[in-house]
Amino acid sequence: MGYELEAPMSTFYKVTLGAPVTLFVHQVVREDAHLLYGFASREERDMFRSLIKVNGIGPKLALAILSGMEADAFAACVRQSDIATLTRIPGVGKKTAERLVIEMRDRVGDGPAGLPGAGGITLPASPERDAVTALIALGYKAVEAERAVGKLVKDNASAEDLIRQALKGMVKA
Repeated sequence: MGYELEAPMSTFYKVTLGAPVTLFVHQVVREDAHLLYGFASREERDMFRSLIKVNGIGPKLALAILSGMEADAFAACVRQSDIATLTRIPGVGKKTAERLVIEMRDRVGDGPAGLPGAGGITLPASPERDAVTALIALGYKAVEAERAVGKLVKDNASAEDLIRQALKGMVKA
């Protein structure tokens, strides 16, 4: 019996023809199909699992992202809010890249693959991050929201206070 697996190009590059291969598998069970996704490392599979949790990112786009760059390079792009690099991946436009940066920021850490369990540390939620997320939900662009919150004095300010102050600053500008 054989199984068909879908895998990112980064996994194919690590496979040697004729040699035994160990893959870390993610299974998706749907009403109409059982799908298997294979990865060369546990970190890569964990990044795939984090990606498909992002609103609007399905398994095919997650594979495209991991085919376009290594998991640790993707994590670095998210930490640095490098939207320009993310938009170079086929299928990732500016809005998708902004959503990835915002939603994945909490999931990537400081480690090699940027994931908890991969040597990374998940960054805790903060009032600043909550304020930026709220401003984006109100329709502001990620860059604008981050800039507005970044300008504020944050001495023990709550997310609500930061949102109010950022909105006031954005209206004046």
